[in-house]
Amino acid sequence: MERKKITFDSFIRGAIICGVVIAILMLLKRLSSVLLPFFIAWLAAYLIYPLVTFFQHRLKLRNRALSIFCALLLLAAIGTAAFYLLVPPMVQEFSRVKDLLMAYFTDSSYGSNVPRSLSDFLRENIDPALLKQLFQEKNLLNMLKEAVPPLWSLVTESINLIYGVFTIFIILLYIVFILLDYESISEGWPRLLPAKYRPFLTGIMNDVKEGMNKYFRGQAFVALCVGILFSIGFLIIDFPLAIGLGLFIGLLNLVPYLQIIGFIPTIILAILKAADTGGNFWIILAAALAIFAVVQAIQDGFIVPRVMGKITGLNPAIILLSLSIWGSLMGMLGMIIALPLTTLMLSYYQRFIIDREKIEHTESSKNQTHE
Repeated sequence: MERKKITFDSFIRGAIICGVVIAILMLLKRLSSVLLPFFIAWLAAYLIYPLVTFFQHRLKLRNRALSIFCALLLLAAIGTAAFYLLVPPMVQEFSRVKDLLMAYFTDSSYGSNVPRSLSDFLRENIDPALLKQLFQEKNLLNMLKEAVPPLWSLVTESINLIYGVFTIFIILLYIVFILLDYESISEGWPRLLPAKYRPFLTGIMNDVKEGMNKYFRGQAFVALCVGILFSIGFLIIDFPLAIGLGLFIGLLNLVPYLQIIGFIPTIILAILKAADTGGNFWIILAAALAIFAVVQAIQDGFIVPRVMGKITGLNPAIILLSLSIWGSLMGMLGMIIALPLTTLMLSYYQRFIIDREKIEHTESSKNQTHE
């Protein structure tokens, strides 16, 4: 197949497009502090919208504003109940784990039933003084600030509490206004485009919508179910930090197969439990790994097929790379828009480059056959 030559005009058009894209990204980064509440609100509205339609159409609440109020009220009630049910036990468990860690690393006779190779490896590579300093409340707060600086600054900078409350109020207003006209906003934008570009761009945006439905709604729901199942399983075997570890593994599951990282804290907590109770380390670890196996079987055999069907989404490596690149370029705002932008670029590449080359190759083959 004869490849299309790059002309001066096509080169200039490509350079202009690249320049416009770079300028838009620089502008977004410049305005990230202003745009962040809006994008958070848009993401929240996107996730809440199915609940609003459930209240409006299934429960026959014809008024959209009333449906939005009921949806937000339900979510607030669930969030409040989850906070009071989960946070106090997690704080107690965290305090218990902290005491177990300090006892294990400061007393060499503590945990004599733990395999010596593992015990020696941990004691040689972890400094007890550093561990003690790490678990001080002040240092934990500083770690939180460093881990999520954009989100922390969003809540605590400027006039502290007043600014944080004002920002939350603005986000809430954005959510309500977006949900009130969600259909006209999400479906009316093609009318703003020239008629000849509408089919192509509509197809791309449908690809993005399908990908986002799968990831933000489907994968998020799967991750929530996995986190709950792990928490229940760890509670059954009386594992240290059961709820916190279970929810952490569920959070990792937002990126498919990343939950394997959960093996590391699981092994450490199994060591601490064996040292604390005097039980057999291998039996404790086997019980924890059995939880992994059971949850994985439920996830692959029941949850994923029913929630996500047979649709294949982004490769986990692409998800991680996308979050890393956009997050480093634009901070928290970049992480929010990372997957939509990546899906958009992949869809454009598939439709505009790969599919067009296939069509040209097919036409070329037909011409050669006729000749």
